[in-house]
Amino acid sequence: MTSASLAQRTSHLEGPIRQGSLARHSAFLAVRSLKALWRQPAFAVATLVQPIIWLLLFGQLFRRVVEIPGFDAAGGSYLEFLTPGVVVMTALFSSGWAGTVLIEDMNRGVMDRFLASPVRRGALMAGTLAYQAATTIVQTVVVLVVAVLAGARFPGGAAGILVTLAAACLISVIMASFSNALALLLRSQEALIGVSQFVVLPLQFLSSALLATALAASWVADVARYNPVDWAVVASREALSAGTDWGAVWPRLGLLAGLALLMAWLGTRAFRTYQRSL
Repeated sequence: MTSASLAQRTSHLEGPIRQGSLARHSAFLAVRSLKALWRQPAFAVATLVQPIIWLLLFGQLFRRVVEIPGFDAAGGSYLEFLTPGVVVMTALFSSGWAGTVLIEDMNRGVMDRFLASPVRRGALMAGTLAYQAATTIVQTVVVLVVAVLAGARFPGGAAGILVTLAAACLISVIMASFSNALALLLRSQEALIGVSQFVVLPLQFLSSALLATALAASWVADVARYNPVDWAVVASREALSAGTDWGAVWPRLGLLAGLALLMAWLGTRAFRTYQRSL
């Protein structure tokens, strides 16, 4: 692509970027990503196929595990136990690919134009994170609706659903910030995907997303206490259940919020490393 054609393709970005606050810049970049997703509906549908398969297949395949002594499903079905895990896993896996958008912008030269413009570096990160949070909300709602249609019941009601949405969004922000930072440092889609999968899979299996940690080796339960994925799953599962233990919910949401802010800050700092290497 020539510099003239690149300038023509991205000239429409300069007007909204010249003026505006961090919030305006972030909103503009988030809408830009949402428009790109809207033009590729097949991708949006594909991101929902896997969690629905997990939900329906695992929910039936392992539905009798709640009868194992020591498996605490609070008297509910395995589908009800599994649903918060699938919600969080969906947010985790989809946000692990967030950095590929930045790599595409690098390859097309759009990233360099952004960095040369008055757009705020924080907005470059916040815009992608807002986009990831928005898609996570849609995915979470779809998973919950499918679970209810399959027979799950969540006595936690609206409060439980709001907590689940918040936990999923926070995990999405944490993982998307990590993915964006990797993209800026590695600049390779293959390397990004490899490292992301190397991190995502242990986070998933070293948590109570699929199975109660009481049934696993003791060291797995110990690791899960420091695993943000387990924080999100436990907070969501508690909030959706009857007789919610809010003492288990709020500390975990607080830890997720603090980690999300830290990861977003580190991801923003990665822009400086990228610029210095140009």
